[in-house]
Amino acid sequence: MTTGHVNLPNSPHPHEPPHPPEPSHPHEPPEPPEPHEPPEPHEPPEPCRPAPPAPSSPGPVRRALRIVAVAATLPYLTLKTMWVAGSHVGIPEGSILREGTLFFAVANGATLLMDAFLVVLVLALTQPWGLRIPSWLMAVPAFVAMGLLTPILTAFPLQQLLRLFGTAPDAAERAAREPFLDPWVFNVVYTGFSIQALALAALFVPYARQRWGHLWRQGAGPVRGARAVAVPAAAGALALAAIQTYWAFGGTGGMTAAMLAQRSADTVMIGAVHAACALAGGAGALLLAFGGGRGGGGGRPARGPLALAWVGGAAAASWGAWLSLAVLAPPPGGDPEMAPTGVLQLAYAGQMITGLLVAVVVTRFLTARRPG
Repeated sequence: MTTGHVNLPNSPHPHEPPHPPEPSHPHEPPEPPEPHEPPEPHEPPEPCRPAPPAPSSPGPVRRALRIVAVAATLPYLTLKTMWVAGSHVGIPEGSILREGTLFFAVANGATLLMDAFLVVLVLALTQPWGLRIPSWLMAVPAFVAMGLLTPILTAFPLQQLLRLFGTAPDAAERAAREPFLDPWVFNVVYTGFSIQALALAALFVPYARQRWGHLWRQGAGPVRGARAVAVPAAAGALALAAIQTYWAFGGTGGMTAAMLAQRSADTVMIGAVHAACALAGGAGALLLAFGGGRGGGGGRPARGPLALAWVGGAAAASWGAWLSLAVLAPPPGGDPEMAPTGVLQLAYAGQMITGLLVAVVVTRFLTARRPG
């Protein structure tokens, strides 16, 4: 079998020896070959970033929860709108809320906007465009909303149980106290808040799992940069729990005359819930910072410590900030004995700072797992 011959360019004849290249001039030596340049070092590829989650339309369950959450805001929004307009519905005679001061006007307007913004947050959690909003712009409002609603969701049902067992203040005892709001207002508003809290949590969890779940599923060691923050956060939580325990067992130091007059099983329950939230946030921060919440690699999953830090820290920060603003209100009747004490102001500020420190640990934990 014969094969065709392929002539390569500048190749010698197969039967002739190769000839050396002739110099360009008979008296000049050939130019030396150019030195071989080493190849450029290979740059390592950039770390792979997780693809952004694909937007998807909400299913029937999430649509139903969205309707429930929005409907639960209507009682509070209606009452606040009426109060801003000058109505006294639900406000008894002699209540400080009837004084019509600038502070309460601003407070009513601010809380009206806060609950209205919850509607926007619920829509963002259930619409495809909500996944395109910057992470911080979704996380911060959700952190504040869940922080304000969690103690209500916890304390309000417990207060109703106290009433069933007869340990809550009776009608005569409540009537003897300084009037503030009609009892039905608390029942209607706090029931709505509790429904909002449940619906918001049910909507936020799948959203967070879809958008940020890859961060807490990654295996990693302790977050060393957060240890210096987690320790004072836990110390602040212990201090707050100690103060609430002191008040629960009859201590009066740092309390105002109004607090002493209003003290009951209900107020003790509220204080215990705030202390428990702060302790949960401090414990979660320690677990995240020192590696107790390692995900993957055989370690314990990070979901539990992260949930403790998120919920507990949010409650401490949000309610600490809210109570710090509330004590700025003028005392009833201008009585200086009703003015907040320095201990009370310090306790509320410490509660807020504790929650913010926990938030820093959560942020550091998540950003440490972000590639790149």
